[in-house]
Amino acid sequence: MKYYRNNNLTNIENNITYICNMISKKTILITNNPKIAEEVHSKNVEVMYFPDSDFMDILCKARDYIHSCYKLLTHPIVSSIKPYETPYKSIVLANNDEGNVDIESLELIEGSIALTRNFLDKPRRKLTEAIDEDFKLIDYKLVVGAIDGIL
Repeated sequence: MKYYRNNNLTNIENNITYICNMISKKTILITNNPKIAEEVHSKNVEVMYFPDSDFMDILCKARDYIHSCYKLLTHPIVSSIKPYETPYKSIVLANNDEGNVDIESLELIEGSIALTRNFLDKPRRKLTEAIDEDFKLIDYKLVVGAIDGIL
């Protein structure tokens, strides 16, 4: 698992280098969910944990990978939970063996980013520890279920 902290230019340079190195990897999981970072250990999936990233940041990181010839394996907006309701997001992508940008994935992630932008001005309720744990668990269950179904 890779662990990332946001720190402007250095982070951008590191992410670009890491993306270039990841081109040969098959499947990645981008997340800001600590439960996934702690509990998902698979030789088939590279977990990339961004603890300082929010929901929108994770969508944008997924879009960056799609531009680097990855394709979505999980839908960016899953379940009936709105983007402004949960702070956690996890997305699974795979290297596109065809070596080109997957247009369907690009359209899907761009649509998800646009949808999420519509919710940015919505007030976010203060999460109790129990509700925060519930959101971590929901994201975890959705992603683990998808990984089990895919791989």
